[in-house]
Amino acid sequence: MNIDRVFEALASTPRRQILAYLSETSMTAGEIADRFDMSKPALSKHLKILENAGLVVNEKKGQFVHYSIADDNLTAKLHNLLATFCPVGSKLKKESKAKAKEIKND
Repeated sequence: MNIDRVFEALASTPRRQILAYLSETSMTAGEIADRFDMSKPALSKHLKILENAGLVVNEKKGQFVHYSIADDNLTAKLHNLLATFCPVGSKLKKESKAKAKEIKND
């Protein structure tokens, strides 16, 4: 996980708004663009940053590209981020890793 890319992606208000729009359904770039007062190249750049951070995925359906939240990836990234910065998170992450190793070795 590249935490810098996640922070870069989340640092922008339009990108956070895009994530909010995608929180319940997938949308095409055109559908997303209709909700913003920005050029399509600017929107495309925002979507690419979100994709590079692993927060958004796209799928070609016919002639349209649909964007959606990378649910598992977003949840994992945010959880990992919180666990890293939480005062007790580091200890809990170490315990979780040890437990995972135990299960794997059984």
